[in-house]
Amino acid sequence: MLILILGLVLFLGVHVFSTLRGPRAALMEQYGARSYKLAYSTVAVLGLLLIIWGFSRYRAEGLIAVWDPPHWTRHLAMLLVWFAFVAIASRRAPPSRIRGWLRHPTLVALKSWATGHLLVNGDLGGMLLFGSILGFAVYDRIAVKRRGDLGAPRLDAFTKGDAIALGAGTAVYALILVLHPYLFGVPVLGG
Repeated sequence: MLILILGLVLFLGVHVFSTLRGPRAALMEQYGARSYKLAYSTVAVLGLLLIIWGFSRYRAEGLIAVWDPPHWTRHLAMLLVWFAFVAIASRRAPPSRIRGWLRHPTLVALKSWATGHLLVNGDLGGMLLFGSILGFAVYDRIAVKRRGDLGAPRLDAFTKGDAIALGAGTAVYALILVLHPYLFGVPVLGG
């Protein structure tokens, strides 16, 4: 569990630091933008690798049950995770009503994905992992709002970008549903 916690501290810590615009700008000025980005990326990747390793070790050693999620939460979780994939797809699609409605689709996707996973993971490690990511996404949305970043502009009509976001998000979601037991060791369908 300590490896998972260290990974979360590194990964989320570097992301929280990037929201502190004053200290971030000072480091960029002192060491240069390229050096800052290299250090940022290195710490983030190291943190992510430690999260993956730590969570897999935690699962292999046995889950620490905290609560038993009701069966119906699986259905809500699947809907929230599908929505997360559509939201993240809208970020890369051409301008769309979905992106404008969400304003900050990556943060919405993180919140939706983490909430969905919290609903179905009643173990300590799962709650720590998904709760930390949800907490960061909420924090970052507040930080973005305080900076005055309004996000994507609102559109009055649906566009080709909406169709792309819905199609691509749904396709990747369907693929992940099938691959989830092989990638993460946990079946989503029929499990």
